[in-house]
Amino acid sequence: MNQLNLKTLQNYLSSIYKNYSQKEIKTLSGEIKKIFSRYSNKKVSKELWDEKDCFLITYADSIIDQKQNNFKILNSFLNKFCKNFSFIHILPFYPYTSDDGFAVKDYKKIKKEHGNWNDFSKLSSKFKIMSDLVINHCSTENQLFKNFLNKTEPGSDFFISSKKNFSRFSKVVRPRSSELSKKVKVDGKNEFVWCTFSHDQVDFNFKNPKVLIYFLEVIKLYLDKGTKALRLDAVAFLWKEEDTKCINLPETHLIIRLIRLLVEFYSGNCLIITETNIPSHENLSYFGNNNEAHCIYNFSLAPLLVHAVISGNSTYLKQWSRSMPPAQFGNSYLNFLSTHDGIGLRPLEGILPNNELEKFISTLQNSGAHLTYRISQKKKTVYEVNTTLLDALKNTYSGKDNFNIKRFLLAHEILLSMEGIPAIYIQNLLGSKNDIVKFKLTKSNRSINRRNWNFEEIKRLLEKKNSLNSKVYSSITKLILLRQKQPAFHPNATQFTLQLPIYLFGIWRQSLDRSQSIFCISNLSKKKKKISLLEINLIATNSWYDILSKKTVKDISGDFTLLPYQSIWLTNKKF
Repeated sequence: MNQLNLKTLQNYLSSIYKNYSQKEIKTLSGEIKKIFSRYSNKKVSKELWDEKDCFLITYADSIIDQKQNNFKILNSFLNKFCKNFSFIHILPFYPYTSDDGFAVKDYKKIKKEHGNWNDFSKLSSKFKIMSDLVINHCSTENQLFKNFLNKTEPGSDFFISSKKNFSRFSKVVRPRSSELSKKVKVDGKNEFVWCTFSHDQVDFNFKNPKVLIYFLEVIKLYLDKGTKALRLDAVAFLWKEEDTKCINLPETHLIIRLIRLLVEFYSGNCLIITETNIPSHENLSYFGNNNEAHCIYNFSLAPLLVHAVISGNSTYLKQWSRSMPPAQFGNSYLNFLSTHDGIGLRPLEGILPNNELEKFISTLQNSGAHLTYRISQKKKTVYEVNTTLLDALKNTYSGKDNFNIKRFLLAHEILLSMEGIPAIYIQNLLGSKNDIVKFKLTKSNRSINRRNWNFEEIKRLLEKKNSLNSKVYSSITKLILLRQKQPAFHPNATQFTLQLPIYLFGIWRQSLDRSQSIFCISNLSKKKKKISLLEINLIATNSWYDILSKKTVKDISGDFTLLPYQSIWLTNKKF
């Protein structure tokens, strides 16, 4: 029977709460053991993922219908159009006050319009659901924060506060341009609270172990309701210390390890996934020694891939791809092209030169993108680009053309071929364009890529064969189905980046048992390009076949002509 390793748990707690005595640590570990009081009796699979896995990212209200709550209509939509997705990431579905769910009022309830826990359980019985744990901060309307302001329990010491503002924390890395300090009245007296993101999102004080205990209770609730993946939102900012950047601190990593330890004991198959929109080398640290996140968001891939496609230059994508270490077994990258937040630019730090970054941003702006800024050490920089992916790929460095959809599909062909588990944002699956109406209504840049589709409207468009939405949806769905049949696309299968001209991007994937190879090569230009098959060293004793165009390679020493923005997946083994 699986047993909780109390010694490891106590070691983590001792390293997090260094000023606590051994007696206090034992008491704390006893409280935690009570929360996770039963052993896991669930069957644990040997493999947590394979080539058949793909995430869909959606809000509970991305698909709406006035006649039913959002979970019920989402369930109908998923069962009709998304059966090929194994994981469904439902972005925060709790009562909230701002940031489309990420300012949580109550972690233990579901927003009334979305439904209830029974509706959630129906979803989780058919799909593996990823739930958000918005662990760094909560809404100012959360009862815990109200209790803090009134010095009542629980919550009177749950938040970071000071008699003075936090200007002395001059090294803090910020993802926003708002002031770090928010002035409030605590029991009638002026104090300041810490707000990493917005003044409606107040940071928790994890130096208080009661905060950790609270979130462990929330985690248990989510697991009991059927959650199969837990996304730790903005977790890099969790721990704060003066004279540091207050990001990626050792205690943060220890808390993730502690959560992983408890979740694996209690649930067995639930994945821990860290959302850390930071430079690539820092992001990699969240794998730990295969004892932190199972998966990390591969944040650098999205902006680098979009850049390669609209610039027609694979140089920086190739350099980064070659530098990425293969994930250990038990770890995987989570690959995506865009999310509800848009396209983050921090992961480009140290990869894209400043002049190239400026040209990239300018091209995206010319395609209708909005920009969100952050201030760090008194310097204002672009933090993320807000746009739908379809509109992001509307223009290239050389201007407009008629290849918008081809570029969009090319980007997905590359995404689905890369090492890791693919995740597709629902607005990309549906071929959404920038929602200017919603942006004007909310005045929030991010709303441009958060359209709320009426179920009957999108159903009609998806069933209309000649509609843009239907073409995009059917093309991406076919790619996912094709990918699921290829052992060489296992998330941990070998990947090697090919040495090709800058207008091409190519990788070689090989299955875990080495029986299947796939050469994935893409033309990033708007002109026909020839590639000599001798350059990629196809094995002469095998027969080779492009599973995208369904063409057989007749001469492995000959040339292969790639049309504008065409990809090929050359394999020695058809499935």
